[in-house]
Amino acid sequence: MDEPGFSASSPFGGFGPDELLQCYATGVFPMGEGREDPRIFLVEPEQRGVIPLDKFHIPTRLKRTVRAEPFEIRIDTAFDAMLDACAAPGPRREDSWINGPIRRLYVELNARGRAHSVECWRDERLVGGLYGVTLGGAFFGESMFSRERDASKVALVHLVARLKRGGWRLLDAQFLTQHLTQFGAVETPQAAYLMMLRTARAVQPDSRSLFKPMTGAEAVFYALQPTTQAS
Repeated sequence: MDEPGFSASSPFGGFGPDELLQCYATGVFPMGEGREDPRIFLVEPEQRGVIPLDKFHIPTRLKRTVRAEPFEIRIDTAFDAMLDACAAPGPRREDSWINGPIRRLYVELNARGRAHSVECWRDERLVGGLYGVTLGGAFFGESMFSRERDASKVALVHLVARLKRGGWRLLDAQFLTQHLTQFGAVETPQAAYLMMLRTARAVQPDSRSLFKPMTGAEAVFYALQPTTQAS
């Protein structure tokens, strides 16, 4: 369900990083009406998009692409730029839910080590990637973008591989999209999702797994492991 919006006229509008983390802990997340609209809405969908880590699927062509390592994968080296790229207008996205107040919140979460970006670089250009929030053994995917073919998909494979290597238990995608179904994403009733979230939050993953180097072949290997595992 959608909660009433509120204006963020002060630095965090009375709604700061701690409150945002509490929202994630209770199964809701923020969105904005548009890039120029300063209000933030809290959303609790009846059906939650989830990518089951133990059933993650990689299309055959994408496996070859990931193994070929067309991009350099970096973590958290350009978090602000990642936010801006995800918010920028694109061929299928004229507006964005990432407004100024939301951007400031996630930048602060990144500074606290609670939000991370998986970045695809080519020739020192950020060409794709994704970002999200981590809380216990749950990772909440927020947004992704591509400026080159498959860049965001490669970033997702690397994210899943690192999550599984580090012992995370839940990858929340918020809403089910056709783009995500190719990776095994499913819809889960919110009540069932909250039970999954409660279990995942009690897990303490190895956060270093996000930052450890990983080849393309290793990314495919870890992403396709049948069960989550810590290194």
